Amino acid sequence: MAATFKQIEGGLWGLLVGDAMGVPYEFHSPREIPPLKEIEMIPPAGFSRSHAHVPPGTWSDDGAQALCLAASMLHDPRLDLPDFAERLQAWAKNGYMAVSGKVFDIGIQTGSAIRRLANGVPPLESGLNGEGNNGNGSLMRVLPLALFYDGDDVSLVELAHRQSLVTHAHPRSQACCALYCLWARCEIEGLVSPWGEAVARLRGIYRHKSIHREELEKEILPAEKSSSAGSGYVVDSLHSARVACQEEMYGDIVRAAIALGNDTDTTACISGGIAGIRYGKAGIPAAWSDAMRGREIVVSLLEQVVASR
Repeated sequence: MAATFKQIEGGLWGLLVGDAMGVPYEFHSPREIPPLKEIEMIPPAGFSRSHAHVPPGTWSDDGAQALCLAASMLHDPRLDLPDFAERLQAWAKNGYMAVSGKVFDIGIQTGSAIRRLANGVPPLESGLNGEGNNGNGSLMRVLPLALFYDGDDVSLVELAHRQSLVTHAHPRSQACCALYCLWARCEIEGLVSPWGEAVARLRGIYRHKSIHREELEKEILPAEKSSSAGSGYVVDSLHSARVACQEEMYGDIVRAAIALGNDTDTTACISGGIAGIRYGKAGIPAAWSDAMRGREIVVSLLEQVVASR
């Protein structure tokens, strides 16, 4: 089932607004985060805002990389990996898809991979693949695959693996990206239990992929009941978003994600994308939407979506 324009618009704005909402609270522990009702685009007076030089309403590396992937998918819905890699390099070097062309907060693994790309390493080989290289950098940007790709589940999973390879090549990161894409697809389909259905589908797809199946069964799913600390570890990020998405409104989901503390922009980005699919752009609090910077970038991209249909 292909995503409707409303779902594409909601998913993109949902992840971007969530990202921007989380930026001022990043690196703070849960006990330092304001009460839920006080979590806003501009934190309460006296709160020590992270990235204080960044104006409110600005998405970070999460949103910029997601827009790079979205633009690449519009260029080629089968995912032209060299094209995607070039867009990531253009973002890091020139601020492509960044608000006002200003880049901040590049992850360690992503930065390393982009330097490898700049030195001529092919995108299929540029990502680090050690067990300690399972940050959330490829998970935070992967939603556009689920929004733009209308092929079968097996192909969607393969695309999720491939886009992760560019920066995060370990099979655990690939599997988390695949599960998130299937979760988003099940949300698009309006299923009653989208997370559970996504897990069932991925288990079926991984029957013949022993490495990814082992990561899913031994590392990812067992953490479902114990891992939701809002950290930068890819498995924890996925489950933190899952927990936040148990709330029933976009605003409540994003606030719950930020309340977990730590990597707040990424947790809110990942959960905000799911919430945007569910509730559409209209479900995002108007005060948050109105505060967003860089609107012209998103409007231009969405115009291309309309033109491509």
